Amino acid sequence: MKSLIFASATCLATAVAAADTPELVVYTYDSFVSEWGPGPAVEEAFEAVCGCDLKFVGAGDGAALLARIKLEGARSDADVVLGLDTNLTAAAKETGLFAPVSVEADYALPITWSDTHFAPYDWGYFAFVHNADVPAPSNFEALADSDLKIVIQDPRSSTPGLGLLMWVKAAYGEDAPALWEGLSDNIVTVTKGWSEAYGLFLEGEADMVLSYTTSPAYHLIAEEDDSKSAALFDEGHYMQVEVAGKLAASDESALADQFLEFMVSDAFQSIIPTTNWMYPAVTPDSGLPQGFETLISPEKSLLLPEDEAAALRAEALEEWRAALSR
Repeated sequence: MKSLIFASATCLATAVAAADTPELVVYTYDSFVSEWGPGPAVEEAFEAVCGCDLKFVGAGDGAALLARIKLEGARSDADVVLGLDTNLTAAAKETGLFAPVSVEADYALPITWSDTHFAPYDWGYFAFVHNADVPAPSNFEALADSDLKIVIQDPRSSTPGLGLLMWVKAAYGEDAPALWEGLSDNIVTVTKGWSEAYGLFLEGEADMVLSYTTSPAYHLIAEEDDSKSAALFDEGHYMQVEVAGKLAASDESALADQFLEFMVSDAFQSIIPTTNWMYPAVTPDSGLPQGFETLISPEKSLLLPEDEAAALRAEALEEWRAALSR
């Protein structure tokens, strides 16, 4: 009987403790929460200091995050959304679902950061990744004129896919439709997200895949494989700055603020380079891992202001869709 009473008391104490532990729900993209992504390490590090239960929820790829938040509205279980970028921040603010945030950091970004609703956690340049023994084109027009097969991501669900639209638009302006028409026969398939596209490339289904200039670092550092390269384009490369924001309807507003502050700390930022394979928004105390110095460095950086990106999104999407439907 004593053992039964003790067991019951233990279960009750455990239940009470669990009920007293606040839960922070963070929506993000699937690759972030994968076993090889930053999620597991970030969860362990934050829970060690927050006295909370950090719950990551994968919601497809980056652009799909905003669609889900719009659908759920103020009823969303999310407290924080991590994985939007500057091509989506204007649209996110227009929903009225995100609260202002105040996060101060010594950012190591190529641009000055002044956004009042979102804080950056990493950045990089889009690029087409290929096997090093495949002769790479030096610009989009050369790619369109080649027989190379590429895999890209859907701009309606993927931030790299949307980034490619903005890259072409920023580089070619009114000539973007003609370029898409030239590229259309190079495209093997369009995937929903980055993981699917990169997997197809690794399986040999395409010569090149839309990814990042930093992607070869993964193969070099994690696999000791130097067979992957990123093509350097004359037009320049479009920059992506990934951000996180707090939902105004969050039940854990203070905890969400604590997470955003933690996000720019060394404990978080030191995880990014060798798990998310991007440049950290704040340079870690240990610096960048050996191998990052081998990556290509675009001579020209392209990035549309968030309002301009939002204004051009529908037009760029229609140009892309029209070319691929022919």
